[in-house]
Amino acid sequence: MCLIAIAYHAHERYPLIVAANRDEFTDRPARPLHFWDDAPEILAGRDLKAGGTWMGVTSEGRFAAITNHRDLRRPPKAGPSRGLLVKQVLETGALPDISIHEGFNLIHGHWLRLNYVNNVDGTAIGLPEGVHGLSNAFLNTPWPKVERAKRAMQRIVQQEVPRMEDLFELLASEDRAADEELPETGIDREWERALSAVRIKVEGYGTRCSTVLLIDRKGRALIEERTLDVEVPVRTSYELDLNTDPTAFQRS
Repeated sequence: MCLIAIAYHAHERYPLIVAANRDEFTDRPARPLHFWDDAPEILAGRDLKAGGTWMGVTSEGRFAAITNHRDLRRPPKAGPSRGLLVKQVLETGALPDISIHEGFNLIHGHWLRLNYVNNVDGTAIGLPEGVHGLSNAFLNTPWPKVERAKRAMQRIVQQEVPRMEDLFELLASEDRAADEELPETGIDREWERALSAVRIKVEGYGTRCSTVLLIDRKGRALIEERTLDVEVPVRTSYELDLNTDPTAFQRS
């Protein structure tokens, strides 16, 4: 993922609302949202190159989503795919050695008791209640796209029943930030401009899919993914009942 807007215990009826975009090179193969054959409790898309994922849920009640932390001024690290972290925490609930990976942000845990961790400054906390935004910096870093997404999510949580189409509209903005608002992450300004949009479209790279997740207080989950990098966009949706006992999982 390269953008996650999340409302966590911020809505009376829906303790977890997530709207997220996955940005990736267009030649990296992936399979849309599905239950995995080799791990049937996992519902997620899948990176077919490394075998991990960018966001998913399990029938046991686990949730996880990851973004890369972009700062090309740091020395590169030839670690395993960061999507394998999501796979592992969905399967086991436990974090492996996170120091071996390139920089990342990870939201994970039982859907009623989530954590935020990154391996850049070492933050590992229980996710505070409220509306949050996460892109390729730290949680709630006020990049223009993050602020835009958070404002939209704040409006959505005022709805008695959050509208799925409003959440997808949040993810669809192609507006770019003004140059004076762009962050400095070690890439050239042309790329920084392109990446400042909520939905990215450039040659060979962009927003490959958008995903919305709604979970009500009884653990009833609705998740829909819209695959965008195909001639005719594909919609995949599931409804499932999740474990509602957060004491089954511990905060990291």
